[in-house]
Amino acid sequence: MELTPEEKKKQKQRNWAIAAVLAAFVLLVYVVTVVKLGANIMNRPL
Repeated sequence: MELTPEEKKKQKQRNWAIAAVLAAFVLLVYVVTVVKLGANIMNRPL
């Protein structure tokens, strides 16, 4: 089954949107982790 040029364009846009959402989620998890650890990093024993 061959996609039309318009379908290929829509598929590429969907792929970029999914990639952007996934990257935003990974960044959010990273930031939350750094914030949670950053608040307690000075309280750890030497």
